[in-house]
Amino acid sequence: MKRTVLAIDIGSTKVCALIAEIDDDNNAQIIGAGIAKAQGLRKGSITNIELASKSIKSALNDAKRVAGTELRSAIVTISGAYTKSLNSSGIVNIPNKEITLNEIQRVMHTSLYNANIPNEFEVLHALPYNFKVDDQDFIEDPLGMNAARLEVETHIITTQKSNLNNLRKAVKAAGVDVESVVLSGYASAIAVLNSDEKELGAAVVDMGGNTSNIVIHSGHAIRYNDFLGVGSNHITNDLSMALHTPLHTADNVKINYGSLYAPSNDLIELPVIGDETSTHEVSLEVVHNVIYARVEETLMIIAQSIEKSGLKEHMGAGVVLTGGFTKIEGLRELAVAILDNMPVRLAKPTDVGGLFDTLRDPSYSGAVGLIKYLADGYTPYEIDVNRRMRHASEDSAAVHGGTLPEEAPKFDPITPAASIPTPAAQTPPAKEEKIAETAKMVNIGSNKSVQNDQPNPISKFWNWATQLF
Repeated sequence: MKRTVLAIDIGSTKVCALIAEIDDDNNAQIIGAGIAKAQGLRKGSITNIELASKSIKSALNDAKRVAGTELRSAIVTISGAYTKSLNSSGIVNIPNKEITLNEIQRVMHTSLYNANIPNEFEVLHALPYNFKVDDQDFIEDPLGMNAARLEVETHIITTQKSNLNNLRKAVKAAGVDVESVVLSGYASAIAVLNSDEKELGAAVVDMGGNTSNIVIHSGHAIRYNDFLGVGSNHITNDLSMALHTPLHTADNVKINYGSLYAPSNDLIELPVIGDETSTHEVSLEVVHNVIYARVEETLMIIAQSIEKSGLKEHMGAGVVLTGGFTKIEGLRELAVAILDNMPVRLAKPTDVGGLFDTLRDPSYSGAVGLIKYLADGYTPYEIDVNRRMRHASEDSAAVHGGTLPEEAPKFDPITPAASIPTPAAQTPPAKEEKIAETAKMVNIGSNKSVQNDQPNPISKFWNWATQLF
């Protein structure tokens, strides 16, 4: 049975809405698309809810008109601006000596509980990058294995609650509810990386209009993400100032003459800023020098971010560049030179059924990545913005339709212990002895201390909750 989904990519310069049908085999077919100029946004974050909602609604209406369908909920990208990332770990014992989805969910929530997340931040993604079964490291998928103990190391991406709430308000004002939120760099990585690149390790850089997002994959897991406030519009601004010409003219010069190859000495005639009836001549060599200087600076900032990650040695597949910025001629060659001769690839989104020619452009990687995410293109396990665990074998139709499977209940490990029901109210007497035996293992690696053999009431409630879920 096919399900119809709506994805909205909110970028720094444009909003793209895609409607697709996904069948039971997770094959996606795009049936509608709408694109609108972004308003009320600065560096990918919403600064005016009313203007932003108008842009979203415009793209949404175009997509609905093409698809001929009405949808009430959407999955949306969020910029890497105002995000913070941290790594955390969790450990649980395995009562029945066999790892089930319940144990995987429990250990991932434990890693969330152990993370030091500020109150003003909300979790976007908790992505495991190392499962450890007993003493064996880097287990690709622990499901079904026999073990006494399961550990996980996770990369947790958070964003400011105000930023997330403003995004939800803008989308709501456009007439749809936000079903889920995905980091834009994560969505772009899903759209452009192949399985070999994920395994060998690669950095994906989505170079947009005003911002760039970096995500580093290693061993089929995201290990690092970063946000850079640089994009192709900075080239436009530089050209406008250097050539003393209006912004829209400078943008046309960038599109038509944007090349990093050896320039010619030809002259072009441009209007003067403030008096567009007057014109003056400018050498293409000047245009080349301005563009080259800004692109070189942008690539150096990207190189610094990759160096800062500490994962450069884990990037066997090199760097994958996508986004509208990558359409500048000669970018790959300059990137190879600046990034210490690492392999560099310019990428467009991988093919999806019904992908319009317009959407094959690298600037739509984020939007196409959202559709692939909805077709189960995410990592094998993750905790999403709704604090529920997604996994490759789940019932996609049930999850994306808004209902949660019974075997994966929504669970917030940061809930104060006082609000958790007493164990006597829900735990059968026959299980009390087993819970007492396993309770000590659950909090290994957490920040909660146990005094002697008598844990305090908060620890008791936490141990009960982790065993129950």
